[in-house]
Amino acid sequence: SGGASRFIPYIQLHEFEAILFCRPSAFSVFFEGCSKEVERLETVVEEYQSPELIDDGEQTAPSKRIIDIFPDYGGAKSAAGPQIAEEIGLETVRRLCPHFHAWLTKLEQLQDQ
Repeated sequence: SGGASRFIPYIQLHEFEAILFCRPSAFSVFFEGCSKEVERLETVVEEYQSPELIDDGEQTAPSKRIIDIFPDYGGAKSAAGPQIAEEIGLETVRRLCPHFHAWLTKLEQLQDQ
């Protein structure tokens, strides 16, 4: 039972790409001259209380929305996603994604035990 108490799963509400909506301007780190595309992503963000909640179904999943705006993202997901997330930064993701923040806080509290 000791091992089970150390297992603290994180279940992403939707998909990884939701966190990329935390700061759409970060897409410029991978895609040059993309101000119009960034504006479109920002319009999506404005519709939701948190980027974690962006997903109204299969066709509106975060990655599908990004690919609709940045078609090249589909083939570059594994390279672009992490670079964009790094540009956004953990502090911003934590501030805008309360579910993710709560999980990280639990992990951080383990070191105090």
